[in-house]
Amino acid sequence: MKNNMRMLGIDYGEARVGIAITDPLNITVQGLETIQRNGSDKVVLKRLDEILEQYELSTIVVGMPLNMNGTISERAQITEKFVHKLKCKYNQIKIETVDERLTTVEAHKTMNFLDVNKNKKRNIVDTISATYILETYLNKQKDKN
Repeated sequence: MKNNMRMLGIDYGEARVGIAITDPLNITVQGLETIQRNGSDKVVLKRLDEILEQYELSTIVVGMPLNMNGTISERAQITEKFVHKLKCKYNQIKIETVDERLTTVEAHKTMNFLDVNKNKKRNIVDTISATYILETYLNKQKDKN
């Protein structure tokens, strides 16, 4: 595997999908964008195609929205279907999921700390959540090594 392959983090929401990406050395994570889903995964997958043309990715990490007690929520079932689509479409790339129960909470905390106004919040909360999802995964990998 080439060393300059990045990882992509996805916060898969009903209306919007937050995307974050690592730097080429997989040390830092930055928010990339928020995709408006418009009720269709096609929109998301098309955008992911474009991102993949731009960056070489080794791994895609999707946040799995479990219920607080760890059971699978309806949202998690929908997310699993999306993950399955990713696995079929991008079978050269490792597709992972991480528990994202607290990422949205963290994202909102960060925004409150940064004093982001309400309208902007809606647009960046997903991107910040995606950043946390990817950071959570990176930290897990570091702990493993």
